Amino acid sequence: MSTANRPGTPLEDPRASLSLLDYRRRVADIYREVRGLEAAAGHALWLERRNDLFSTHPQSPVPPEQRGSFSGLKVFSYDPALRVEAAVTPTTPSRLEIPHSGEGTTPARAFGSVEFEVGGMACRLTLYWLDEYGGGVFLPLRDATSGTETYGSGRYLLDGAKGADLGSDATSIVLDFNFAYHPSCVYDARWSCPLAPPQNRLDAAIRGGEHL
Repeated sequence: MSTANRPGTPLEDPRASLSLLDYRRRVADIYREVRGLEAAAGHALWLERRNDLFSTHPQSPVPPEQRGSFSGLKVFSYDPALRVEAAVTPTTPSRLEIPHSGEGTTPARAFGSVEFEVGGMACRLTLYWLDEYGGGVFLPLRDATSGTETYGSGRYLLDGAKGADLGSDATSIVLDFNFAYHPSCVYDARWSCPLAPPQNRLDAAIRGGEHL
């Protein structure tokens, strides 16, 4: 598969479209396997499979010329205290344009919120439903590690449009911050990625998931 259009408009080249389709399918497959495993084992599989995608796949966010020297993602040790099942409190849907690291915005609707504790600190995050990419729950966040230990503009925990889904039922959703990951723009500035809105900035330090 060609990497000529990475990143770019996949429709410019059918090979790029198929490459992106394959990448998203593989991401969705990873999370499907993770949901069927014990949490720490699922995290180990998630890291192993992501390292493989980042080092070998044509749609990797790592630039092609750097993939040969890519030594793996940096992650905090798995902490079971960072996994919670949080009840979703419905909110009045409100539309917004989520700003990007570069050009563009992502249209979304806030539809609910979740409350939980990290290190004894009460936290609240807003859940968004994407109004493009076929929809999907999107949960970006910033915390007290942002700008020092992790990317300054935040990380993602859930992105249903790309299959990044840790599980849910009719009233609650699984939040395991050991799976928080950096947006693609951390690896290559040519990507333009949605950033965490102000309402999803936490005072707590979440030392789980990817770090710099």
